[in-house]
Amino acid sequence: MDAGQGAGGLSRAVSLLLHPSGAWDRIAERPADARAVFLRYAVPLAAIPAVCSVVGVLTFGFNIANVGVHMSVVGLILGALANYALTLAAVWALAVFIDLTAPAFGGVRGRDAAFNLVIYAATAMWVGGLSEIYPSVGIPVGILAGLYSLYALYQGLPKMMGVPEDRRLTAYAAILIAIAVLAVGRGMITAKAAELGGPLSASYAPR
Repeated sequence: MDAGQGAGGLSRAVSLLLHPSGAWDRIAERPADARAVFLRYAVPLAAIPAVCSVVGVLTFGFNIANVGVHMSVVGLILGALANYALTLAAVWALAVFIDLTAPAFGGVRGRDAAFNLVIYAATAMWVGGLSEIYPSVGIPVGILAGLYSLYALYQGLPKMMGVPEDRRLTAYAAILIAIAVLAVGRGMITAKAAELGGPLSASYAPR
């Protein structure tokens, strides 16, 4: 199935960004194969924030409250590679978690549906990674894009996994806890990987 590739993948990405509810209806009618949507959609899109974060820092630098933060090129690349790999691992783990726990919340199991739900919901977060080209803008845009992805996940949960409306919030809360645990683990490992390239340094840059 080619739903996650080429014009089909682009069409779904745009639909999810503009009209997530309607997009989920179409995805639920014919969910893409889990392996295909992972390789053809998640793998390339998840690379956007990883690549842009490295290019952005190398091009413009990064500062917080006029304090410039400096990292070695090796550290930047190692951190980005670790973050990319761990993002894909987290996507896989979260999809498996949703598939396994769906019946506990009145839903139905479906491996393809769970992978479609997690991967397509992350569209806004990954596309928002383009803002990392300019690091000072990347943080607020990344937060907003992440929140929109969580909203898309909430919208798609009953349509993809059959979770009844009266149990949607409970199921969603369990998923948020899983996301938080995965995010903390990813952040810690990414930071350790970046440290292998050398310690951070800072400099004051008054306006």
